[in-house]
Amino acid sequence: MAELILNPLQVSWGVWLITLACAFIIGFSKSGLKGIGMVTIPVLAIMYGGMFSAGILLPFLVFGDLFAVRFYRKNMSWSHVKRLMPFALAGILLAVLVGKMISDDLFRNLMAVLVISCLALIVFFDFSGKKPDFSKSGFLSGFTGLSGGFATMIGNAAGPIFDLYLLSMRLPKNSFIGTGAIFFLTLNIIKVPLHFFVWESITLASLQMNFVMVPAVFIGALAGRKVVSYIPEKGFRIIVIVIIALSSILLLLR
Repeated sequence: MAELILNPLQVSWGVWLITLACAFIIGFSKSGLKGIGMVTIPVLAIMYGGMFSAGILLPFLVFGDLFAVRFYRKNMSWSHVKRLMPFALAGILLAVLVGKMISDDLFRNLMAVLVISCLALIVFFDFSGKKPDFSKSGFLSGFTGLSGGFATMIGNAAGPIFDLYLLSMRLPKNSFIGTGAIFFLTLNIIKVPLHFFVWESITLASLQMNFVMVPAVFIGALAGRKVVSYIPEKGFRIIVIVIIALSSILLLLR
């Protein structure tokens, strides 16, 4: 459905409403239940195709990150993620090269494999009783940054990878959300010109659709911030893991 990106006025009301719902979920995820935004990846991929769905989703993620940074700016900890940034940038560049050489179906399959792989790591470490701190290992930090950069460019699917990194440090929920927000805001802003000029998965027409739906992202962010305030720390961690599991299954069964 790449032609729908070029002319969003041709999109049916059903597709518009589903896309609007995805915008709300992104806002809700960024400022509340981390991971729930993963459900939007397979939904948009089904409607728009793998690469073009990534272009539709990216501006929503930028808006959501901006709102989350505004809400949790006092809880951000850049020191936890600064060592990942060089590796993440390398992963993005690698994905830019790979993305132009593969088919749309393979593109979507890569999304599924990346998310499922991260889920397996999360489940293993939580249920084995091991409590590794990835930030203390240069190799794991580098691997997390490289794979996260690749995943975020391929399909905006780096959430589980970076969530695993933060979960390993047992950060309080507000710091977890705020730190993730500033990290992904940086990466997502870098990705926009690559999607626009290199992959051409973002167009002026698709950006019009994104800006029209900004209020849905904002309302979702407000709702997510309110909901997360009622969730205890332990419960928040369990919910994040369950959401990642469900969204991964949905991605695989798209």
